[in-house]
Amino acid sequence: MKKSLLIVLCMLSAYWSTAQKTGMLTGYISDPTGYLPGANVVLMGSNQGTATDLNGGFQLGGVPAGKQKVVITFMGYEDRVVDWEVKEGINDLGVISLTDINNNLREVVVKSTMAPSQIKAMSIKKNSYAIMEVMAADAIGKLPDRNAAEAVQRMQGVAVARYHGEADQATVRGTPFAWTSTLFNGTRMPSANVYGSRNSILDAVPSEMIQYVQLAKAITPDMEGDAIGGSINFVMRTAPEHRVLNISAAGGYNQRSKDGTYNASIVYGDRFFKDKLGVMVAASIWDRNWATDELALTYNTSLPDPVQKYSVNTMLAKRYMGKRKTYGINAGLEYRFNAAHRLYTRLLIDKFDDVRPVYESYYDFNNSRYQVNYRFSEYQSPLNGIELGGEHQLSDKLKVDWLASNYVSKFFIDTPPTLDKSLRGLPIATFRQKLAGGFGKLSSDGRKYLHFDAPDGVGDEAESIKPYLTNPEDLLDPSKLSLQQLVVIQLDTKEHDKTGQMNLTWNANSRLILKVGGKYRSKIRESHNQTVQVWLPGAAVGIPNSPSLVPMSSMQTTDFPVSGNFFNEIGAPFNNLIVNPITKNQLFDTFSPEFLDENGFHNFSSASNPTTIYDGSENVLAGYIMGIYDLTDKLKVIGGLRNEFTKLTMNGSQYLAQEKKIVALKAENNYNALLPMLHFKYAINDKSNIRAAYTRTFIRPNFPDLNPGESVDVTKTPGVITRGNANLKPTFSNNFDLMGEYFFSTIGLISGGVFYKDISDVIFSDVSNESINGNNFIVTQPKNLRKARLVGFEAGITRRFRNLPGILSGLGVEFNYTRIDSQVEVPRSVDESTTTMDKTRLPNQSKDMFNAILFYERNGLMMRVAGNFRGTSVEAINQQLGPDFYTHSGKNFTVDFSGAYAITPKLRFFVEINNLTNQPLVMYLGNDSRRLTSKEWYSIRGQAGLRWNLF
Repeated sequence: MKKSLLIVLCMLSAYWSTAQKTGMLTGYISDPTGYLPGANVVLMGSNQGTATDLNGGFQLGGVPAGKQKVVITFMGYEDRVVDWEVKEGINDLGVISLTDINNNLREVVVKSTMAPSQIKAMSIKKNSYAIMEVMAADAIGKLPDRNAAEAVQRMQGVAVARYHGEADQATVRGTPFAWTSTLFNGTRMPSANVYGSRNSILDAVPSEMIQYVQLAKAITPDMEGDAIGGSINFVMRTAPEHRVLNISAAGGYNQRSKDGTYNASIVYGDRFFKDKLGVMVAASIWDRNWATDELALTYNTSLPDPVQKYSVNTMLAKRYMGKRKTYGINAGLEYRFNAAHRLYTRLLIDKFDDVRPVYESYYDFNNSRYQVNYRFSEYQSPLNGIELGGEHQLSDKLKVDWLASNYVSKFFIDTPPTLDKSLRGLPIATFRQKLAGGFGKLSSDGRKYLHFDAPDGVGDEAESIKPYLTNPEDLLDPSKLSLQQLVVIQLDTKEHDKTGQMNLTWNANSRLILKVGGKYRSKIRESHNQTVQVWLPGAAVGIPNSPSLVPMSSMQTTDFPVSGNFFNEIGAPFNNLIVNPITKNQLFDTFSPEFLDENGFHNFSSASNPTTIYDGSENVLAGYIMGIYDLTDKLKVIGGLRNEFTKLTMNGSQYLAQEKKIVALKAENNYNALLPMLHFKYAINDKSNIRAAYTRTFIRPNFPDLNPGESVDVTKTPGVITRGNANLKPTFSNNFDLMGEYFFSTIGLISGGVFYKDISDVIFSDVSNESINGNNFIVTQPKNLRKARLVGFEAGITRRFRNLPGILSGLGVEFNYTRIDSQVEVPRSVDESTTTMDKTRLPNQSKDMFNAILFYERNGLMMRVAGNFRGTSVEAINQQLGPDFYTHSGKNFTVDFSGAYAITPKLRFFVEINNLTNQPLVMYLGNDSRRLTSKEWYSIRGQAGLRWNLF
């Protein structure tokens, strides 16, 4: 017995000794232009391998000790075989350079074309565990996209929202914008924006700051789970292998503002101390003038008569004429102690300033008067943060990485300077002129209609509404326009995130990798949810012995900006509404204590205003376990479980009207999200993959939606009340994906697939009408719906036609298309005893989206025409009135152009033109696109410049 036991112990000892004789191979893969992400590193004669990360680095564990051959492959490059004597522990192979096949790629690299960028992006996509799209920095730089949102709109399945001509939000697969998670270096960023959502407003991030964009449509357990639509990860620039110094400068012109623009950037990177210390600094500024003309209509939806609900309340002709500045600095340091240990830090300092004078002129049909508003403000949106992280290969099987970050995002307006700082915000001066006669061409019921809604057919087209004055003397006149209201809307918001995370990766054997990790995030949010301060003159509200109303003609005015092109696209029908506005300084002076006192203005702000101010804390503790298992040589299984616990505390207040006092409120909303995920990746061959995935994801309610108070905005007609709902539940989704992809040998890709989402507790913005003390208000409040579904199909192709003869060999095409259908049921009360269910699409969801890019690249010349299409979508649901009163966004197709020519291998001239078709942004009421609620025109803008690659 003892002898048998001794034999067994000896065998185990021998096995253990043999099993321990393995090592880990580490290193970097590069070409003459820099590191190569997504390169395959495989042990010859086995299926044991890995792919390089975004920095071109790799770690291949569990390699048997002794002489081994390592094969490195990368699309478009010659295979490289490296012989290595593997020892136990860490084996540093250093930097391994690849050579492109027949030096074709070196030629296009010198000529600054898109090929190297496409190869990198496709290689990352091919080797990723998640269903993912990727865009690289040099691809972004060759399109006329100046911010992060403009860049991602080119990716398959992505749609963007345009804020006065520039993209500022992105959504994936047609889901609401808040359902797409925006990450920086893998961590969701804080958000402070005018919408109040959790979206990071991407116009604050210059595109020059970005190294890669990763769009995960089906996430894995090691990614943040609040991403029903998808997850967009912006990877900031890191230190390169060789010295890099790029400088660009450009100037441009905006067709509508008739003014100039400029932008400049510099990118510097290098390595010191025997390549141990890496440095990267990128700085950018984009300064531009901009302008927008907007036609806006409101309707009398609160009237009881079904026909009169479509009558026109007001028609507004509005001109924005402003100046925007986006600038940022992205800095990074990396120190490699050795092949096993490195530390890094990143610094991000970005800011978006939007100086915005706005000129508004109304026809107020219900009150038979003109109204003119003027406002001037500077919207400021800084985003600042720092990260410190490390990666440590503790053994040939175990790796630890960690990250700590501190980010702050703000949105604030600090005007007018004549007001106390605690009251500053968006200042608006309102002038009104009562008509002696009245508006003409009214319907038989005395109301204004668009002709197709009128009971007797008497009305106008939305784009050519005229006053038809019954008294010819009732022209818009500064001497008759009197100052009747001063308003400041406070919108300040601040979010502060502190995050810590750690991941452990264990290479169990050549087939199995296990990952576990945790993340803790502490978020503090402080906000004004549209706090409205109102001052009214005593003479307007009947206070005896009040000073007379102040006419506009007695104030300092200036010329209406660029009046010669006011609504030129539709024949300039509103020139009669042009009036010289008061100056910026005059606007600010009207809010001074001296002006308010001298002219009898009194503060009529709502006593409930303090209820719009709230703060909240959100602490999230997340953990996951994940396995990557090679079930066969071709089939890889990625599965695991993620759990996120959210503890939310909201501090707000409530106004008790009878007691006339403010009572503090505290609301808690704690919930747990258990998120199982399973992916299958089947490699048909080295060019083709089939992917299938089941993932469960969720989205947290927006902070303003949870505020127990409400805000009242009396500056609009009718007034608007915004209420919160502290009892909102998070939205969950079970997601199913099936995708296929084929990679061409000549730098190309074709992909396609289907997806389905089963969604519960959808949050939507309910719109209803209320009458309070005889005044009509539109009330918006978030609510949960029960269930929704979304099903879709997507396909894309990238192809270069190098086999065509002669100059045609430079042609190429990129095209992707997404078709989506969704359905959600909205309960609506028909009467006191009957409820019906209205079926509609999810908010912000377009049925059809596509990107089409035709490009030409040859002999240093690059030209691209890019089209982006987003179909119609529901933007606001009116639960009270039903689908006939939902607000829709119309289809939108923009065309941009970019071109470049390599003057020398290091110097390139480029030109960019946006919105060649001058495509307007359209919103409308109900199912008839002629019933406009808003239509905006932006005109064409462009720039030209030079990009100099010194190193």
